[in-house]
Amino acid sequence: MATVVPEKAKLLKKLKEAGFAVPDFIYVPADHFENDDTAALEAFLAKHRESFKVIARSAHPQERCFKGGTFDSLETYADVSGIRYARNKMIKLAETTKRLTILRQQKFGRAPELDMNEMGVVVMPFVDGTSVMAKQIFGHWEFGYCRDRVHRIQSEPYITRTPHDRRLVQLSKKIQECLKFRCEIEYIISGDGEIHVVQAKDISNIDTLEEVESRRSITLTGIRRIRKRRNYRERPVYVMDNKSFYINIISRCEEMLDRCTQPGTGDVAPIIDAIKTYEADCESFALRHQRYAVLGLSIQDTGDLYQIASHYLDDFPEQQAELSKALHNNLYQIDIFLSEADTLIAKDKFRIGLGSHDAYGIDTVRNPLWSVYWPADQHEAMVAQFRRVGFKTGDTVGIDINADGKPVVFRL
Repeated sequence: MATVVPEKAKLLKKLKEAGFAVPDFIYVPADHFENDDTAALEAFLAKHRESFKVIARSAHPQERCFKGGTFDSLETYADVSGIRYARNKMIKLAETTKRLTILRQQKFGRAPELDMNEMGVVVMPFVDGTSVMAKQIFGHWEFGYCRDRVHRIQSEPYITRTPHDRRLVQLSKKIQECLKFRCEIEYIISGDGEIHVVQAKDISNIDTLEEVESRRSITLTGIRRIRKRRNYRERPVYVMDNKSFYINIISRCEEMLDRCTQPGTGDVAPIIDAIKTYEADCESFALRHQRYAVLGLSIQDTGDLYQIASHYLDDFPEQQAELSKALHNNLYQIDIFLSEADTLIAKDKFRIGLGSHDAYGIDTVRNPLWSVYWPADQHEAMVAQFRRVGFKTGDTVGIDINADGKPVVFRL
């Protein structure tokens, strides 16, 4: 059976053959790793030993059916062992950290089932520089800047129609003309200003809100109205209160100690079950709602409660080790759940971390990420207000940005 070449590798090859500045690369399919067929990879790496480091980009045959950033690209050593390590880590991340986002895309976006053992890898020399992503939106080219690896002081991701180098505009037009479909293009701008094309993705089948509206709308002459509504969105909300969660765990530990007659006899299973139930509730909520908000009454700002809970059973070493492991893993599960929310309502200390795809990928054009916040020094007063109004998990909240640019959050 012929190897299916993923879109990522196929488009890079086409652009390189057309004369665009694509770094030297090789596509290594999954069966080469399984059959230990590494001759071509070893020959490629031998040409790039001087850099000591390469970047391995995920290249699953069905990756084009998933949104950008679902699978990982990893820096690694320029040897076969390094590439194997990177591929294994991509697979592990897809089965753990990225599991929820894959499940959500399969449920809400009709993405296909995956066999992660089919994961191939595109390998290219590591280029140190600024990541820029370009795409044409409603007739205009826009350029997203992120992850500047060159400068010590780094800025937040941002989008502009006027790139720092006007060559990007013409280059993007030529690439789209070459591929003959609307595409999202990723560049790396090296320290000497050279523009490297490192990825292209077909986005011709993705509708953006403006394009849908333009086909279904009619422009009239004017409007008379008393109230003007600016930016607005509605979302089902998950109320995250980890302070209460840790207090509950500590209470369960106290109950266990009260039941124990001697060290080593306590049953920690009900406490572990409570932690697993919390994680299952988060995952269930994420799989019921394609887009959702998280109201962070308490995310990580729990004082010493996490440490107290983790060490409450220190007199019971075996049970304490099991509880500490479960609580530590719970931190990762909370991060995974938060990363799937497109709206975070929390104090200013917490915000959604934006990578290149999250900040300005095609999938965020219609539903951009919002971080709605209040000052950290007003946290207790704001939490008291949310409790007074009675926000609870499952409510639908509206966020209205008023004329002064201030967000107003309310229950519907």
